Formats: sequence, structure tokens, C-alpha cells
Amino acid sequence: MRNRHADRDSQRGVVAIITALSLVVLVGFAGLALDGGHLYLTKTELQNGADACALAASYELTGSPISPENFTRAENAGKTVGTENRVDFQGGAIAAADIDVTFSTSLAGSWLPAGGATGNSKYVRCTITRNGIAPWFMQVMGFGDQTVSAIATATLAPSQNNCAIPMGLCTHPSSSAPHFGYVKGDWYSMNFKESGGGTMENLTGDFRWVDFDPSTTTPNCSGKGAQELSCLFEGAGQCNLPPNGPSTCPTSGNSTPTPGCVGDAGQKTSIGQAFNTRFGICQGSACTDGELKSAPPDFTGLAYNTTTWSLGRDAYKGSSGGTPNFVAARSSHLQVQSSELPSGTNQASTAQMISFGADRRLVTVPLLEDCAGSLDSGGHHAPIRGYACILLLEPYKKAGSDVTVSAEYLGASNEPGSPCATSGAVGSSTSVGPLVPALVQ
Repeated sequence: MRNRHADRDSQRGVVAIITALSLVVLVGFAGLALDGGHLYLTKTELQNGADACALAASYELTGSPISPENFTRAENAGKTVGTENRVDFQGGAIAAADIDVTFSTSLAGSWLPAGGATGNSKYVRCTITRNGIAPWFMQVMGFGDQTVSAIATATLAPSQNNCAIPMGLCTHPSSSAPHFGYVKGDWYSMNFKESGGGTMENLTGDFRWVDFDPSTTTPNCSGKGAQELSCLFEGAGQCNLPPNGPSTCPTSGNSTPTPGCVGDAGQKTSIGQAFNTRFGICQGSACTDGELKSAPPDFTGLAYNTTTWSLGRDAYKGSSGGTPNFVAARSSHLQVQSSELPSGTNQASTAQMISFGADRRLVTVPLLEDCAGSLDSGGHHAPIRGYACILLLEPYKKAGSDVTVSAEYLGASNEPGSPCATSGAVGSSTSVGPLVPALVQ
């Protein structure tokens, strides 16, 4: 009996030891689940911030070569957007100091800070690191503070769809893709006379007003002709653009629209008022916030012509006297010169351009074959041969009955370095849309 009692006492000690060891194992499993889940969630939250950072930064990688100031803007934009994200069950902030933004010429190349990036560094990488994550349970197993990082890489890629303003750039005879006889940095114009009844006569020059599909009305726009085109100028433009067209297009009498063929715009002068909204110009008295919300201006309204820019070309990034180029004017949100305001109009203030400004003067237009002939004769249609990026130079302004609308040619919209980076779903290498931010890693 004494031996039996002794055995029971010794077994009680073993059970205590086994229970203690089991608790350690159970705590370890709980730590693996809870602490591991915490680290995984943190990784996901940081990845969201890194993705947002890389996409925002890549938007600035325009130009060929890319200017040094673009890399600085890209870094600032990436960090600003990255810090808007939250971490630690959305309860903690991501600090700018935790975000590292670097640039490279290739995915396998060296990654350099903004100050060391070269003009062909078309890739940007955001790395966000979170240090000092204390485990809840794994400390029992001897684990200390943990570190989690997330990496995202982005670049600009051609989009499969995009938005364009209702203007067409006529290809030059016997020219070929991608520029069809146009020279980057050169200025081109459309000249015409306004006559009674709201029509335009004697159209000459390189541009034409166009209607992408004269048989239908664009969604969210009422009416057709000039009323529809005015709506497109005030809004985002014509989106989900047609592909390149056939070798020839049928006349407007054809009941079935032909993809890739555009028609004339009805040649109505009411387009001018809507066109000028992109320069922050409003009819009548001072611009109201409501007007600018519905028809946003560009970040700058500064106009360029041979009077304000004697060089007569390369207003986008060039240098001419004391007038800032377009890139610099955007940075300072400069207003349109009072001498360039059409009669009876007013301009948005600098504060309003900061609040409501958008990418409104770097625009996409279709390149049209023989549009000077087909669109000027009986409402015929012209085939699309590609899309170009242009800079709208000055407001629609009359001198008597004469009107000139001018723009600077900045290249094909889908070529590397195009400044026409805008919204749109990422496409393939053959897509014709302008360059858009795209994650690649």
C-alpha cells in the first residue's frame, strides 16, 4: 500500500511537468497563428502602400530623356501617397522615413535614389519597411521584435483604352508612322473664319474638329454635333476610342458606322467656350467652384504664341526669354495672361487651379488620313491611323472673324517618354493608348 501511494505521488509530479511543457507548445502554436497572422496582415498593409507609392511615382516618369526634376517629383509623390496608407490593423501611420524610392533603367539593373537616376531610368521601386513589431505570444519561444518589408515596382505602359479630345491631326501626304510627317516640339494650327449662323468656313491647317461616331450621342452628353463636342471638351473627352481604321472610309450616308472612321463635327462655333475651360477661362464674371468642378482647368492656363514665346516651338520644356515653359508654369499654377483672355470672360484664380486643376492640356488626338480632304467635303469620314500627344497652346480667341487653334506636337501617344500619361486600363505593347502607370513587380 505504501508503494502504491508513492507511485501516485510520483505520477502527480510527472503530470505537472507534462502540463507545463504542453502549455509551452500550445502557446507556441497560438503564437504561430496569431503572431504569424499579425505579421502577414502587416505585410499586406505595407504592400498596399508600396503599390500605391510606385504607381503614383511612375506617373512622373514622362519625357525622353526623363528630367532630373521628374525623379524628385516622383519620389515626393510616391512618399506622399504611400503615407496615406495605414498599418497595424489600420491603426498606425506609415512614416515617410520608412519609404525608400529608387529608380533603374531595367528590372535587373542597379537601383539608385532620385539624385542618381539617369534620363532613361523608366522603372521606379518603392520599399516600405516596418521595424519593431513585438510578438504577442512568440516571446515565450525566445522570439524578439520582427521586421516586415514590402516592395513594388512600376513603370509607364501603353493603355488599351484612353480618352481623346474631339480634334483630329491630319497626316501629311506620303508620310509614315509613328509621326506621319510631324516634328516633336513644332507648333501646328487650325485656321478658320466664323461666319453668321454659327458655322466655320475656310478651314485650313493641320487640325480638324471631329466626331468619333456621328451616328450616336456620347454617354452623359446630350445632343449631337457641336453640343456633343462641347460636352467632351468640358469633360474627360471621348473614351474607349476606336482602333485604327480601314484604308478608306465610306461616306456619312452609310447607315452602319465603320470602326476606326470619324466624321466632321458640324463646324459650330460654340465649341470655343468649352475649349477654353481647359485654360481656366469662364464666361462672364469670376469663375465659381461649381463651374470648375464640372469643367476642370489644367494646372496652368498660361498661353503660348509667338508674342508670349518668341522661340515659336518647344513650349513644353524649352526656354524662351523670361516666360516659363509649360512644365514650370504647371508647377507654379500660373494663370492665363490677361491679354489672352477672350472678350467677356474671366479666369480661374491660382488657388482654384490648385484645388480643381487636372491634366487637361496634354491631350490625345487621333491621327487621320486625308482629313483635310474627306472631312471638308460633304461630311465624309476619315480613317484613324494612330493617336498623338499634343499640348494645347492658347485659348480659342477671335480676331474679327478669324480664329486660330494651335497645339505643339509631342509625339505618338504610346511611345516611351510620352507626357500624355492618363487614365486607362493597361494594354499590350501594341496598344495605342497613352502611357499609364503599371505595376510590373
